[in-house]
Amino acid sequence: MDGTAGSPWAVAGLDPLAGRVLEHLVAVRSADVTDVAAAVGVSLAEAERALRQLADSALVLQIDGTVPRWVAGPPRSSLGALLARRRAELARVEGLVERLHEVYEAVSGPRAAHLVELLEREDEVPERYGQLLKGSSVEVLHLAKPPYVLAEQASVGESAVAPGVRMRSVYETEGFTDAVSLKTALLGTGQGGELRLAARLPVKLAVFDRAAALLPVREDRPAAGSLVVHSPALVVALVALFESVWERADPVSLGSRHDGPAPKGSLTTVGPDLRTREILHMMATGMKDEAIARVLKVSRRTVQKHVSDAGSLLGARTRFQIALLAAERGWLKPHSYR
Repeated sequence: MDGTAGSPWAVAGLDPLAGRVLEHLVAVRSADVTDVAAAVGVSLAEAERALRQLADSALVLQIDGTVPRWVAGPPRSSLGALLARRRAELARVEGLVERLHEVYEAVSGPRAAHLVELLEREDEVPERYGQLLKGSSVEVLHLAKPPYVLAEQASVGESAVAPGVRMRSVYETEGFTDAVSLKTALLGTGQGGELRLAARLPVKLAVFDRAAALLPVREDRPAAGSLVVHSPALVVALVALFESVWERADPVSLGSRHDGPAPKGSLTTVGPDLRTREILHMMATGMKDEAIARVLKVSRRTVQKHVSDAGSLLGARTRFQIALLAAERGWLKPHSYR
């Protein structure tokens, strides 16, 4: 068993080191503090503190002798008693939460705060978004379109998401042109998320575990604030809206990507030339072929040839895949071609 951070010992009220010491003592008849310190790889003082914590929780017992030794108690009974105490403490905290909520409602007066929250300040949105995202344990549904208010502070891919959470995102095609949105999509799909594109999205939306939803008050004015919806009926309606958009959206497949090592000296290893990188960067910012050609003073056909060459290097079939994989390789960064 592993007693490092992320182990269940914190739930039982024990620090990771105490958990590791207990695991060792359960596996031996007895041990002195020197044996324990060597077994778990800590100093004698640290081992002594962990043993005292376990003794205070009635999980181990000291046997007096020439050299005091320590033995573990029967885990089912000793840990069972500890967990029973923890459950009782949690029950008291839950009662306190309910009393605090009653006071909160009484002070706030009649309102629908339990159904809808209004985030009036622009800086509240990414913070609340991150809280909802980190609190999700099953599924996150995401409709993304510009302007990307959250792009710099908290994107779906960049925020912490618990392992196993299913993420489904639909991006508006016309807005999927900048490096931030490309990076966000790459990170999201890299965590096992599914990505689709739609020509037109009705609203920007994020739904968390089908229990809460976040959407802007006004589409054209992100600074006007956002709503966090908790009403079960409204959330169900927003989930239905997402599913309708999802069904009509075009799936994006990255199956053409070559993850295996490229042959030594191949073009994939070397990467594109500077002009191709420059063209890819402009393409990802939303510039059309004609505009890129005018800026670089080359023909439109030359631009298309560079884009096609990049597709061959990346193993991509579409311009979208070219931009997506180029962003992942770092080819869209300005310093990569200047």
